[in-house]
Amino acid sequence: MAFSSVKLAPPIEVFALVSAFNADNHPDKVNVSVGAYRTEEAKPWVLPVVRKVEASMASDQALNKEYLPVAGLGAFTEASVRILLGEDSTAIQEQRVLGIQALGGTGALRLGADLLHQEANKRIAYVSSPTWGNHIGIFEKAGYEVRKYNYWNAEKRILDIESFKKSLLEAPEGAVVVLHAIAHNPTGIDPSQEQWMEIAAIMKERHLYPFMDIAYQGFASGDLDADAWAVRYFVNQRFEMCVAQSFSKNFGLYNERVGCLAVILPDNSLLSALKSQMELIVRKMFSNPPSHGARIVSAVLSNPALTTEWKENVKVMADRIKLMRQKLYEKLRSLGTPGTWEHIVQQIGMFSFTGLNVRQCEFLTKEYHIYLMKNGRISMAGVTLKNVDYLATAIHEAVTTVADDPKL
Repeated sequence: MAFSSVKLAPPIEVFALVSAFNADNHPDKVNVSVGAYRTEEAKPWVLPVVRKVEASMASDQALNKEYLPVAGLGAFTEASVRILLGEDSTAIQEQRVLGIQALGGTGALRLGADLLHQEANKRIAYVSSPTWGNHIGIFEKAGYEVRKYNYWNAEKRILDIESFKKSLLEAPEGAVVVLHAIAHNPTGIDPSQEQWMEIAAIMKERHLYPFMDIAYQGFASGDLDADAWAVRYFVNQRFEMCVAQSFSKNFGLYNERVGCLAVILPDNSLLSALKSQMELIVRKMFSNPPSHGARIVSAVLSNPALTTEWKENVKVMADRIKLMRQKLYEKLRSLGTPGTWEHIVQQIGMFSFTGLNVRQCEFLTKEYHIYLMKNGRISMAGVTLKNVDYLATAIHEAVTTVADDPKL
């Protein structure tokens, strides 16, 4: 047998939780595991502007099902770069930005990792501790030695900026550093603008290569320009860098796998050569990207009225998440739950790193049918006005009755 030695792989935690939630018949079950927006009714939301564009596309006889170019839909990649860097970006004006359509933000990360490994001889990549779990696997599979930089102060539940900077100062020159541009996953805590400036200065001094992951542009503040500040600052500092964009969250196009890899160069002399190598990487990996989601994004971003409507849709999602943060915080305070919970409202974006330990998380699932990651991360999009009291009560009981795990 060809696969006789294959071992059963461990389950992918977030998808296993979704499956368990779906199979659970408890009337009060709550899913705060998956990083996808939910309405007040805890249902998936197709953005109204997306519905409108899809209806128009369905009746457009000029559209066909031919292959896209290997680098993707030009209108999409151009629009993606504009929304990322801003209409007045000098990098765009100087034509030193390459946009490549990817299979979601995950695909953009892998394309960039392969490009840097093959064409820039990058072999070491740093990710934050903690980070989105897939960061490690993506870079390892692309051939990197993955190391971690300090990020999180678990005791105070804040960014450990001094340890972060120390990690960067100790990193070997030329290493790739994966940075969460906004709404850090899983902690929800980002550097301030002043701290970003310090980080950039160290990275420039140490000749480190920034690889930014921006999966939540618009989700942190509701303002797409504000959420792109860190990316634009690094670009204005004339870093060579990669940026992986995802339109899963801010367009709600989760299953369309719409992403873009932006590569920023010091000048445009190597743009054509770089694009040719990127096309070879894409060709060998998935040949051509899908068109449907890219057409939706490009249609919205090329039409000022639709862009305005989209930004309003994004703000609806961001504002509801911020409201749920406040409600959960207030309820925990009113219950007198031990410990400090200010971090829930200080964090931003889709996730809250609650500080709950593994045993407490297991207690919530077993006793209250609340499904969350074992590291204590919850998706604030899964919290609603209808379940916030139930969730807070469950957290209160977990904190007051389940002891800390001595192994953690």
